[in-house]
Amino acid sequence: MVATPIGNLEDLSTRAIHTLQAVDLIAAEDTRHSRPLLRHFGIKTALIALHEHNERELMPRLLGQLQDGRSIALISDAGTPLISDPGFPLVRECHRQGVRVSPVPGPSAAICALSAAGLPSDRFLFEGFLPRTHAARCERLQRLKQEPCTLVFYESNHRVAESLQDMRSVLGAERPALMARELTKLHETLISAPLAELLQQVEADPMQRKGEIVLLVAGAKPEADAGQAAETLRILEILLEALPVKQAATLTARITGQKKNRLYQEALALRNRPVG
Repeated sequence: MVATPIGNLEDLSTRAIHTLQAVDLIAAEDTRHSRPLLRHFGIKTALIALHEHNERELMPRLLGQLQDGRSIALISDAGTPLISDPGFPLVRECHRQGVRVSPVPGPSAAICALSAAGLPSDRFLFEGFLPRTHAARCERLQRLKQEPCTLVFYESNHRVAESLQDMRSVLGAERPALMARELTKLHETLISAPLAELLQQVEADPMQRKGEIVLLVAGAKPEADAGQAAETLRILEILLEALPVKQAATLTARITGQKKNRLYQEALALRNRPVG
């Protein structure tokens, strides 16, 4: 399992180069992507494509070669294999059949972004890619809303604005976040801001919707006092009986000292909940 650069070719380790030169075969997620990397380092090892559409078909052949004593290096398009990339069925079967699996560590976009994010890193939850549709994405985010650890996502540049919109709505406009784009590459950009502000910057600048993107969001802050939270909700519900959502949220914030934006989102949810 050989980690390859996520951008800067100098990040390929000496051990990784020696391994790729020494093995009998390299299984790559996309041979068209990997060939320039191997050519750059003068690696002439035979190459085969192994991706989500053919890995189950190729598994018997590759396992047979491994059991015959041949060695295979597995690489993805960028970063550490299996982290939101193909290869899991093959590695699992190797363990089941007693074939030795050895990691050659190196770059990982998730860890790279986390190390520079300025968000708590003692505990984090890697979620990979969010669902493609709005409804499924919001459902996933709703399940993550109360997670206290830092959340780490990969996202397509085509969907980053939509995902940030849903994060703002579900997780809260003031939730601290960071977008890491084009890590280790020429146009590397890290933007640290609350979700609402981060969304504004992404929507205003088309450049921020290009390249490889990692999104990190701070975990939920635990309620200091469950009784206080219940009392805040009670006040909000009473005010909603007589006032519009915005006024009810504003008055509840003044009475309790809680953040108005969060209370506004809760008031919307209360107003829209099914009756009965």
